[in-house]
Amino acid sequence: MDCIAVVASNGAIGKGNQLLFSLPEDMKHFRALTLGKTVILGRKTLDSFPGGKPLPKRQNLVLTRDPGFAREGVTVCRSVPEALERIQGLPEDGVMVIGGAEIYRLFLPFCRRAYLTQVEAEVPGADAFFPELSPEDGWRETERSEEKEQNGLRFTFRTYKRTGT
Repeated sequence: MDCIAVVASNGAIGKGNQLLFSLPEDMKHFRALTLGKTVILGRKTLDSFPGGKPLPKRQNLVLTRDPGFAREGVTVCRSVPEALERIQGLPEDGVMVIGGAEIYRLFLPFCRRAYLTQVEAEVPGADAFFPELSPEDGWRETERSEEKEQNGLRFTFRTYKRTGT
């Protein structure tokens, strides 16, 4: 399994359950990397989507502790072990963790790659952060795009791989 996120230079990924940046090129990148895959996300992330609807053309696996939660078009899991059981047998590159912060923290130990869009901007007041990908935990950057600019923001697409996977 892999993960994907847009991260500010201070590690921020969200504020008030909303994305921090509007980058159409990043949305294209996200779509290309997740289309046709199983995506793992939290209920709050699902709620932040337009109309609270799941992403089309993907199997949406939603992790929540709410015993009464149900939504059309999603598979609900109540725990990390249940989610891991649901994805058993899928190809390694067929599952993508897409957030939010708690979901990244819970599933990062099971990820082999991380696709980060690194935005060169700090976000004061952010309340959700991506976990650090430290070399001590086996993470190393393996690819970096040329710097891009859109909507007044500079960013790069980066791929990190966990060594030994």
